[in-house]
Amino acid sequence: MKSFIITDKDAGGRVDRFISKTFDRLPKSLMYKEIRKKNIKVNKKRCTPEQVLNSGDLLELYLKDDVLEIRKKHYDFLNASTDLDIIYEDENIILINKKVGVLCHPDGKDYIDNIVARLKRYLYDKKEWDPEASTFTPSLANRIDRNTGGIVIAAKNSQALKIINDKIKAREIEKYYLTVVHGKMSRPNELLSAYLTKNEKKNMVTVTDNQVPNSKKIITEYTVLDYYPNASLLEVKLHTGRTHQIRAHLAHIGHPLYGDGKYGKEKGRYRQALYSYKLHFDFSDENVLSYLNSKTFQANNIELLDDYKERKFK
Repeated sequence: MKSFIITDKDAGGRVDRFISKTFDRLPKSLMYKEIRKKNIKVNKKRCTPEQVLNSGDLLELYLKDDVLEIRKKHYDFLNASTDLDIIYEDENIILINKKVGVLCHPDGKDYIDNIVARLKRYLYDKKEWDPEASTFTPSLANRIDRNTGGIVIAAKNSQALKIINDKIKAREIEKYYLTVVHGKMSRPNELLSAYLTKNEKKNMVTVTDNQVPNSKKIITEYTVLDYYPNASLLEVKLHTGRTHQIRAHLAHIGHPLYGDGKYGKEKGRYRQALYSYKLHFDFSDENVLSYLNSKTFQANNIELLDDYKERKFK
């Protein structure tokens, strides 16, 4: 014999559908027979297969244990890696340091293991999220290309996701990148402006000094952190957020990123030296995430810096 108290998530469903999704070894023919024989009851009373369950209802099944084995649910995200480099976490958000080579979201080839899947597994294992009980799915508010590493912001609830999305759009979350470019920069820091035009079919952009049809203004600020004879380590701050902005803008001024096979010198390579390593929250209003205001978060274990220290860029 088994009994259930119906929760809000199952309220509104039919008796037969609830039983079918809950038990693996109970054939429908037997279920309907036992309902007719009053061995399955709702609130101690006879029920019908199509009867709608309400929150708080007591469902009782007076059947043998061998047919009352509860269905074991399997989720694809449980096959994802548990490797998740968490920089910061609270009840609303998680800041994750995504490694180079890992996808943020699933695609046709890498459906199982990606940052979203790892996030779901992490919260599921902690019992902070249950896909059966929650109407919200943990989500990323920003994404980073597979071949770029750095900080992605994950939301644990819909309110946090909306606020973070709004703040990113309003440029109230400042993003800082590390990159290594070819050549020695002539100035220690500079605020660059130009115009960017996107080619959707080729997934490429073109940067021009003057505005052309369908172009959008871009503003990119850099500060030199260190030099090699033929390379520069830069911190870059985005004042606008366009597709491939850093890669295309720096290439446009004659300093393409190392490893950039699309806009740089190493054609065919796609491990550009770029890392979104720091975030600063600068909110203009009060909200449930206001406790983050004026705080800065920085990634540790930055592969690009390790490569730079080992003099892999020359």
